[in-house]
Amino acid sequence: MTREAAIGELNSKVNAGDEWDLVIIGGGATGLGAALEAVTRGYKTLLVEQSDFAKSTSSKSTKLVHGGVRYLAQGDVALVREASIERGLLTKNAPHLVHNTSFVIPAYSLWDSIMYTVGLKLYDWMAGRLSLGRSRHISKRETLQRLPTLATNKLSSGILYHDGQFDDSRLAINLVQTIAEHGGLVLNYMKVTGLQKNSNGRIEKVKLQDVETNTTYEVKTRGVINATGVFADDVLRMDNPEARHSIAASQGVHLVLDREFLPGNDALMIPKTSDGRVLFAVPWHNKVVVGTTDTPVKAISLDPEALEQEISFILATAGAYLSKPPQRADVRSVWAGLRPLAAPQGNNEKTKEISRSHKITVSPAGLITIIGGKWTTFRKMAEDVIDKLEESHGWPVTRSVTDRLPLHGATERVDFDSPMYFYGADAPQVEALAKQEPALEEVLSSGLGIIKAQVIWAARNEMARTVEDVLARRIRALFLDAREAVRIAPQVAAMLAAELGYDQQWEAQQLREFNELAKTYMLN
Repeated sequence: MTREAAIGELNSKVNAGDEWDLVIIGGGATGLGAALEAVTRGYKTLLVEQSDFAKSTSSKSTKLVHGGVRYLAQGDVALVREASIERGLLTKNAPHLVHNTSFVIPAYSLWDSIMYTVGLKLYDWMAGRLSLGRSRHISKRETLQRLPTLATNKLSSGILYHDGQFDDSRLAINLVQTIAEHGGLVLNYMKVTGLQKNSNGRIEKVKLQDVETNTTYEVKTRGVINATGVFADDVLRMDNPEARHSIAASQGVHLVLDREFLPGNDALMIPKTSDGRVLFAVPWHNKVVVGTTDTPVKAISLDPEALEQEISFILATAGAYLSKPPQRADVRSVWAGLRPLAAPQGNNEKTKEISRSHKITVSPAGLITIIGGKWTTFRKMAEDVIDKLEESHGWPVTRSVTDRLPLHGATERVDFDSPMYFYGADAPQVEALAKQEPALEEVLSSGLGIIKAQVIWAARNEMARTVEDVLARRIRALFLDAREAVRIAPQVAAMLAAELGYDQQWEAQQLREFNELAKTYMLN
């Protein structure tokens, strides 16, 4: 699966005057989910993304597929029920990426113990037959066996429960592959520059510009879905320059630490922080992800940066619960993502109180916009938005099949101890590539378990176009250890230049851009 082949197909269809049933703008969780939903219902679908797939919010999650314990505490029972069901479906449809993880909530009083135990029993019940395991009260001794680095001061017991963990950007790539396998056309680095309407005021064409070559296209379509997350207002104003503000962006920050801070297989959930949220410390690829924050922001960008107050908040909160408080020097990577929340009506400006449920709107010109939601519910969001498309456009009703659709790479035989496990069914092919070209067996990073074959595989089969694509979203090095990612970047740039046919000037530019970005993932 290469971008060159996809561009060739786009050119062929545009030159033939073909019309798509649907153009989806946005290559994050929401857009990719909608594209898969559309192609599996028989719609001729084109998805375009202005940057790389999952470049923005969709690669910067807490790496959890969860019902949302916090939402239950807020009384959003419907969202928790929906998310719990979707979590269970995803463990079946992408077992190589989504797996059961046990979480421990430390209790410091009898009241805490009773309250959390009862609440989590309700959490279990809402998942029904798709539950990942029963929650239970555990003793202080077992709590410390599971979380040996937990601070013991005033600790009385713990509550064990189960939730899902996953690889967000890898799931995005597998969705791209699944869409293509079902006949959809998916393109990264393809920017929407305008919407053209017919004499009835309905959108009939989408104007595109290839970011790599500046080639422009006009594609005919019967429907358009705006799934651009925090950039939804930009597309809404292409349709209507007077469109009202629809997005309230909230920034979430995560820090990555070495496993010595949480050496077991269990995750820590701190149920109430000073800002009324929860904080997670979750083992992930032999590191620990700690987060998150919820900071309202005005400026929206593809690469938001963590604020000092957010970094300090996470370190201080984690430090209060761990026997060895983490320091700035212990942080291997830090990243910030923006949540695309529906703008509040009235005076409620607290983003943590804005529902994480999704919202779908339809403009008079037929532009369908979906905002809000989260990775866990991406499939249900997609089902809802295609249902809305059919209803609003007067199309025949079709049935969703994605609840039982295995995604590309799905396999029941997953060795989570293997550094290649996240490739799922593709893992043997990546290993075979290394054997066919012995130079590709060379280790790029022993600490992160990366070999050269993974770079070439990303370029040939996963539409990776830049050093950042590879190191951030195909093999996640930037998210796990930013300095290590910078160390191996020159080798990655050279390999990509040779594979994609670029010169040394491109290679040097790639390194400059990547090193500049990587600085924002490091703490001084």
